[in-house]
Amino acid sequence: METVQSLDFWIGLLEIVWINIILSGDNAVVIALAARSLPPEQQKRAVIFGSGAAVVLRIVLTVVAVELLALPFLQIAGGLLLLWIGTQLLRNEEEGEGQDAKHGNLLAAVRTILIADLVMSLDNVIAVAAAAQGDLVLLTLGLLISIPLVIFGSTLMIKVMERFPIIVMLGAALIGWVGGETVASDRLLQEVVQADPWLHYGAAAIGALFVVFVGRWLQTRPAASR
Repeated sequence: METVQSLDFWIGLLEIVWINIILSGDNAVVIALAARSLPPEQQKRAVIFGSGAAVVLRIVLTVVAVELLALPFLQIAGGLLLLWIGTQLLRNEEEGEGQDAKHGNLLAAVRTILIADLVMSLDNVIAVAAAAQGDLVLLTLGLLISIPLVIFGSTLMIKVMERFPIIVMLGAALIGWVGGETVASDRLLQEVVQADPWLHYGAAAIGALFVVFVGRWLQTRPAASR
């Protein structure tokens, strides 16, 4: 009780919640992209299940984040995985159009949300871990409070994507941007990127362009084969 009653505890809690509000924008985009192809009654479940499970994974990840980020090739693999997820989400955009289109699978959407959130949170959790200062109760409370914020953001993004389809492509490009950044942030490339900081942004731009062009190309393949 003494910890909960202390001013430092509440300041730390506010810091964690605020950090998650700022850093969860790209996660909300991924959740919205993955859930938008589901039937309306399943979209809400995908958002809630995906957001909740992702936060639990983020708590576990935060505890071991510093050690994980020290491993070479981890962020390269994670970044490449994000590029693949981005192209698949954009590819599926055409399949979600039209009255005869098949709806997506709830389990597949939740799996995509979890994988993408896990990779995209590798850097974010460092800031959360610093704010928590080793207090697991503070960390857990802060991340749990952020769940409704991520859910609200994801739900809003789904509605925006339905009204403005161009947002889907921009969202996929954002995933590619983060994927490129993640690759460039790997420990193995640290010295190279520090010597030329523009490589970081170059890798991010290449990732965004890769997802858009490859995703659009994959969209045309089913039509060409018919």
